Amino acid sequence: MGTNEVTSADITQQLEALDSGAVSVSELIEATLTRIEERADLGAFTRVLHERARAEAAERDKERAAGAELGPLHGIPIAVKDEIDVGGEVTSFGTRANRRPVAADAEVVRRLRAAGAVIVGKTAMPEFGQWPYTESSTFGVTRNPWNREFSTGGSSGGSAAAVAAGLVPAALGGDGGGSIRIPAACCGLFGLKPQRGRVPVAPNTHLWWALGVAGPLTRNVRDSALVYDAIRGDDPADRFRAPDPVMSFTAAAAREPGPLRIGYTVKPQAPLIKPHPEHARAVRETAQLLAGLGHTVFEVDPKFPESTPAFLPQFFGGVRAEAAAVDDPALLERRTRETVRLGAWARQPVIEWAIERGEALARTADDIFRDFDLLLTPTIAIRPPRLGVLDGAGTVRALRASMPMIAYTSFWNVTGQPAASIPAGLGTDGLPLSVQLIAPANGETTILPVAAQLERARPFPALA
Repeated sequence: MGTNEVTSADITQQLEALDSGAVSVSELIEATLTRIEERADLGAFTRVLHERARAEAAERDKERAAGAELGPLHGIPIAVKDEIDVGGEVTSFGTRANRRPVAADAEVVRRLRAAGAVIVGKTAMPEFGQWPYTESSTFGVTRNPWNREFSTGGSSGGSAAAVAAGLVPAALGGDGGGSIRIPAACCGLFGLKPQRGRVPVAPNTHLWWALGVAGPLTRNVRDSALVYDAIRGDDPADRFRAPDPVMSFTAAAAREPGPLRIGYTVKPQAPLIKPHPEHARAVRETAQLLAGLGHTVFEVDPKFPESTPAFLPQFFGGVRAEAAAVDDPALLERRTRETVRLGAWARQPVIEWAIERGEALARTADDIFRDFDLLLTPTIAIRPPRLGVLDGAGTVRALRASMPMIAYTSFWNVTGQPAASIPAGLGTDGLPLSVQLIAPANGETTILPVAAQLERARPFPALA
């Protein structure tokens, strides 16, 4: 495998090439940086850390030459969504209103480095991650590598584009309403939203209070598990914490799941939304595939409780808090300033009520799983749209445009349960199809082996 092939390979393949001496870390990182520059028109990155990445790569090569104990991600290039701190760099949150570099890495970035990863850049997002479309007045649009006239979704669209285009094998994203799963669905990737509290968010104590979590987007299940095993585990600063899983995520992804009870539905949690026929078909075809793999699969009609009263206070409160912390509020997008005004009611007592309401909904959601082990749904209701969804849109119109994208995802941010976007082939438009698997609380190790089983039976689509 030559250097160019290694650059677009997955984590396991890159590790094998590094271990065999086929390529050095410095050679891999240099080729990665070149590839990123060649695909700059995608708009995947807000900042590429050329010199820092080269210096880190040289240190990794020295460690290998010295016979040091190597971490599980030694030498692997990884990108980071621009809402997660990388020490010495500006955390833009997708806005031009921030300009001061942060002092230190976020805990999740520190853990990546401790595992041997090389951070190569920060990836694009809409301002404060408000929307499931990666478009901003500061950084422009992020283009879907499958068809550059279409959206990557969002808000982790830069991370999704970088991974789907083979610029990096993994990139960190965040998910406060579907922002890992939605771009994964649009770009043909595996994207697991972990259980709330599974991954530390320090130096923050929370991300949009109970809604937000961090995690990777990858091209396969094993890579996701490898990264999660490097970054999971709570931190003393975390407001929300998850118990240790019953096994490592890597072990879970490698094991046979055994026969499970899997319910499926195309009914969205949001009212007045209908799934695109190809998405409904993808769910039913996946249900048939799972039945053929030995699972007991049946259609269900879950009685999803209304989650909007718990979601909106945390959404508006989260945006207001992030907007209040920027260096120059006058440089915020007009739409964001409107969001701040419209969310003036989302004060701390209301937010705390919303968190308590979400915890009650989580108990109700776990009751939904009494009759089955996993729930299968579409990930998004509509096909990935053309670019420009947010052009000229105010907050209200942007919220309306967001509803079909978050109709199947945001409920699980309110409740905190894990959920994953899994590729399901290609649509007639040539863009990826996806389905979503949801588990009861702390059920990532139930999702992962089934996702890997689906990947073996129906290999994830690869971008030529």
